[in-house]
Amino acid sequence: MKYLGLDLGTRTLGVSISDATKTVAGAYCTIHFDDDDYDKALTELATIIEKESIEKMILGFPKNMNGTIGPRAEVTLEFKKKLEDKFHLPVELQDERLSTKEAEFYMISEGMSRKKRKAKIDSLAANIILQTYLDKERVEKNERN
Repeated sequence: MKYLGLDLGTRTLGVSISDATKTVAGAYCTIHFDDDDYDKALTELATIIEKESIEKMILGFPKNMNGTIGPRAEVTLEFKKKLEDKFHLPVELQDERLSTKEAEFYMISEGMSRKKRKAKIDSLAANIILQTYLDKERVEKNERN
């Protein structure tokens, strides 16, 4: 069983996946859809969830820099509800402030062309979101033991 990391945009959904031990996240794909057509994204996610034996989803939560919840965070909360209603799996929110900037910085430092960066930015941001969650979960588990 694995975890799925998700980075929701207005026309894309970045997807990452954990290994079976839930230690390492890896970029998986980017789902493209028309503006705010989340039903298409959910249909494509269904295939991934079944194929990869997903037990939990980690959804990036785009808080404002001051910690408040803005319009994009409200859309994310609505999407979270859709995920829970459709898949009956737990969906955890993970603060994603600066995850896209971090992904872009990483790709630039690796010398990746603008075209390749555009194609990979969403899945890499989802990867950062999921890896952050996995690391936090591991630390919390170690503190309990």
